[in-house]
Amino acid sequence: MDVTLQLTIDCADPAKLVTFWTEALGYVPEPAPGGHPTWRAYWADMGVPEEELTEGVGEAPESIVDPDGQGPRVWFQRVPEGKAVKNRVHLDLKVGGGRGVPLPERTRRVRGKVDRLTAAGATVLRVMDEPDMDYYGVVLRDPEGNEFCVV
Repeated sequence: MDVTLQLTIDCADPAKLVTFWTEALGYVPEPAPGGHPTWRAYWADMGVPEEELTEGVGEAPESIVDPDGQGPRVWFQRVPEGKAVKNRVHLDLKVGGGRGVPLPERTRRVRGKVDRLTAAGATVLRVMDEPDMDYYGVVLRDPEGNEFCVV
């Protein structure tokens, strides 16, 4: 049996997270299939009843995809409640190159990505740079408070 992976992130504002995570992951907003102008138009054409399509849903992209087709699709699912506690699952954006890359270069790469993401709306929670470790990473929150790491 074939399995495909979709990452679903609960949120209040899918459009905001589409914008942020396209920057974070180098993904692109997923266009509606079949030449439809919006996902809402696609779903309506597929026969999804109007009462199931809440106000605004599908008018702007709510999912992003890897332009190279390698990574999983990410769908930002609108939910009524806000984030209340720490994530049980989080993403690690591995931009440093791993331990085969000298620590100063890894640190430079991570800081560069963190700078771009904070400009896009992320907030730094903590820096992981213990003096006796050959490691550098940063824990951040996306614009809706979901934690992730840049390492």
